[in-house]
Amino acid sequence: MKKLNLFFLLLLSLFSCDFNNKQEHKISVGEYRDKMKAAWIGQMAGVGWGLPTEFKFPDEIIPLDKVPPWDPGMVNQQGNDDLYVEMTFMASLEKYGLDVSIRQAGIDFANTGYGLWAANRRGRENLRSGIAPPESSHPQYSDNCDDIDYQIEADYSGIIAPGMPNVPIQLGEKFGRLMNYGDGLYGGQFVGGMYASAYFETDIEKIMESGLACIPEKSNYATCIRDVMMWYKQYPDDWKKTWQLIEDKYRHSLDYQGFAAQRKNVWVPIDAKLNGAYIALGLLYGRGDMDSTIVISMRAGKDSDCNPSNAAGVLAATIGFENLPAKYKTALDYSKKFSFSDYDFNKLLEVCETFTREFIVKNGGSIEKDNNGKEYFIIPYTPPVPSTFQPSYDPGPFNPENIFSEEELEMINAYGSRNFDALFTDDEIKWTIEHCGRNVAPEEILWNEKPDVFTTTPMNSERSVKLGYRGTPLLNDGETGYLEFFAGNEGNSKWGLLVVVGYKGVLDTLIHSGKPGPSWHYIRVPLEGMPEDQTMDIALFARNIEGESAINYWTGFRVVKEE
Repeated sequence: MKKLNLFFLLLLSLFSCDFNNKQEHKISVGEYRDKMKAAWIGQMAGVGWGLPTEFKFPDEIIPLDKVPPWDPGMVNQQGNDDLYVEMTFMASLEKYGLDVSIRQAGIDFANTGYGLWAANRRGRENLRSGIAPPESSHPQYSDNCDDIDYQIEADYSGIIAPGMPNVPIQLGEKFGRLMNYGDGLYGGQFVGGMYASAYFETDIEKIMESGLACIPEKSNYATCIRDVMMWYKQYPDDWKKTWQLIEDKYRHSLDYQGFAAQRKNVWVPIDAKLNGAYIALGLLYGRGDMDSTIVISMRAGKDSDCNPSNAAGVLAATIGFENLPAKYKTALDYSKKFSFSDYDFNKLLEVCETFTREFIVKNGGSIEKDNNGKEYFIIPYTPPVPSTFQPSYDPGPFNPENIFSEEELEMINAYGSRNFDALFTDDEIKWTIEHCGRNVAPEEILWNEKPDVFTTTPMNSERSVKLGYRGTPLLNDGETGYLEFFAGNEGNSKWGLLVVVGYKGVLDTLIHSGKPGPSWHYIRVPLEGMPEDQTMDIALFARNIEGESAINYWTGFRVVKEE
């Protein structure tokens, strides 16, 4: 009798199991394609609609009359950094295979030429400086490791992994570790886990539970998302009340900002868990409606294009392309390439399906056809195994000897700007240097009869070397004057110089004498004074011309006040 009762209990448990306990999932290739395509469109629509509001409302709900009207062309976000960074990760997978090493992934990321900010920027500069991953994101080397960056870029990891939650966890350990740590990493794994679930589940709360199962339960990130889910149950018709509770607990208190408190950082609105809460806010209170989901995530503020992008992508995967509202599909440009990549939308879909097929087989699944030749993905379910709980405020040990070898450094086309903080300075202007190519080591030399000449080269034909100043105004408010310096070229080589002051281009010229031998060019650009409490930004860009790789020579910087 006891054996019989145990048998019935076993049957009961099998029949009562939910999505996450099934032994395998089955989905037709056609349905997979429909959902995968929708996931990308949702991501693009969310970021496009929210883009005009980004960071304009860092500490308040965006007023309804400030929400931009939807324009179908907003879906074409191929030039948006929230999308093209993902293409770098997928290009590494495509070129080197699913088992690409984290070191190779780091080299590929270091060689990117696009603009980056926060954790992405710090991680890439660390890599270019020779710090190998995963140390490139360790709190020892990065004050930005809890930032939102990998959360923004993790959609790909779940889109290519239907029903395989361990894939976004593992991809996070490979690509997310390049720039993020602790909650910064867990945010991306949470997002990826939701996408993996969205192929087989439509209940948003269950999808979010699937995402939570992919990250450490003790993390502040998980605590934050669970709070949002709890407050949703308490205030199901008042998302603004839940927004305020999020602000009170996770924005205005340091109780859940351990890393920032340690660093005595000024709080910035790119904390991963705080913005993750707005993803959850949109998904829960949007109740399956694309417009509502995007607008609520957007109106929560902070990084108000990234959050609706993640939320809309997950929701769209549950809806599928055929059932998406037409306004999100009609203007999609299928042939426009994502910036800094070889992928247009059609190629993106092809590559994603290739990865999915490979991951299914790698994880013990199969691809089968029925009697009518219809293909199905048979995907065994394996419960997620989250990464080790290691918060940024209590990090694990770091290995200072984990640096790139000389051979690996030769594969990286740019130096890290941190190496040159102390170089190329004068009494007034302390320059930072970015995207400086390795084919000419930056150094001070005697050249063309001038001492203290600094040499650089652009990292590649697509990315200019940048000399930047950001700091106290160089002239007082009401004063006018000039930034003066000399720029040089050798032989018949030529390079382009662009000078930007306060984000406005003031000079675009060619450094080329048209004669053999080295030459100097006197550069003089206007400056206007500013109040002391404001920041002055100056950027000098040197770009290669017509495929040449010219050496850039710089010297004699000074600021002259106009009398």
